Parts: sequence; structure tokens; C-alpha cells
Amino acid sequence: MRQKILTIAILAVLAAGCAASKDPEAIAQNDPYEATNRAIFDINMKVDKAVAKPVAKFYNHAVPQFARNGVHNFLTNLDKPVTFGNDLLQGEGTRATETFGRFTVNLALGVGGLVDVATVIGIPDHSEDFGQTLGVYGAGEGPYLVVPFMGPNPPRDLTGALVDIFMDPTTYIRFHGSDTWYAVRSAVSVLDLRARNIDTLDQIERTSIDMYATTRSLYRQYRNSEIRNGKPDTSDTDTPDF
Repeated sequence: MRQKILTIAILAVLAAGCAASKDPEAIAQNDPYEATNRAIFDINMKVDKAVAKPVAKFYNHAVPQFARNGVHNFLTNLDKPVTFGNDLLQGEGTRATETFGRFTVNLALGVGGLVDVATVIGIPDHSEDFGQTLGVYGAGEGPYLVVPFMGPNPPRDLTGALVDIFMDPTTYIRFHGSDTWYAVRSAVSVLDLRARNIDTLDQIERTSIDMYATTRSLYRQYRNSEIRNGKPDTSDTDTPDF
């Protein structure tokens, strides 16, 4: 958790020192710091190819599918209190009930969350964060930003990530080795996400003429879909509100 806060603080300093681009295309895409963003994006891609992707491929090869599923289920269940809080903030009573149900069922009957019993009995799954909550109430994403080692995170989503840290009950649980636990949880979450998306990301990279622009577009489409809870969108997803 502390690492996330530090990253957000560092990015705020970096963003404050960035020179805004006057390029018409960058302005049209609400990406005034495109030159800096591309530089950070290139670094992220190099780190991914040198470290994250090889480790994720080894993880997929060395760890059995059932064990990887257990890790994913456990991590997902840990995030449910944050989803529940944001469901309530968005006035989504039905979705909040589903989230509470998934958390309690998987915690009680799913060996602490390792087994996704809730899906088996028909409780739908979804995720929410405070960035989505801000979007629901009309907050624009702000200028597009790429965060070192984290990827796309415009101001709205960075703010959401910070608030989610304080909404997570585990933030306030202190015990011997808790800092190590939080660091391991963050690292395994990144590993789980990367390992589950190896083929998808490879396909995107193979078919992209400009990987940066493709990532920017896909990120915005994904976030807009999350904010709408999957409902159809009639707006231009590649050019968000300022």
C-alpha cells in the first residue's frame, strides 16, 4: 500500500514538470504530455519484456492451473470490500448485495477465498474502484498519463487508486511482517494479471501499428465500459471529456 502511495506522489511531481505538447493530434486525444508518456511507455515495455513477461510465462509453466486459479480467486476476494464500498457510493444496491454475497460465501465456503464457490452457485462477479465511482458521477479522466511500472493512469484513476487504498480494510491491519505481506500481495497481483493476459497482449502487440496509441484507445474503452457497467456506449470512447 505504501508503495502505491509513493508511486502516485512521484507521478504527481513528474506530471507537474512535464511540458504540455502543442501537437494538434495530442491535444485532440487529450494527451498533452504525449512525449513524456511515450518515453515512460517505452520503459514499461522494456521492463515487461525483460522481467514481467518471462516471469509470468515461467509461472504459467511451473504452477498448475488449479493453483493459479486459487491464487487469483484469493486475490479477487481480497478486493471485494473495496468493490462493496464503491457499489454503495454509486447507489448500486443490487450489485452491493452480490459483492457482499460473493465475499462471504467464498470466505466461508471457499477455503478463505481460494475456491470460487459463489460463481458455482450463481452469484455474478464484478469489480468497482473509486475511479469508476468518480466517472459515474461525471468526472472526466483528465489528461492522459502513463505511470512508471503501472501503465495508463489518468488523474481520475490515480485519485481513485489512492482513495481505494484507504477504503481497503487490510490497510489498517498491522501485524508482524505486515509490510512484507502487502508487498508480496502487490507483486503477486501484478504477476497474476500478467500471466492471465500473455496471449491477449501478444496478439495486441502483433496487430498494432502504434502500440502506444492502441494501448491508450483500449484503456479508455475498457474504463468507459467499466464505468457504464457494460452498458452500450454511444460516445466517442477514444476522445474523452476534458
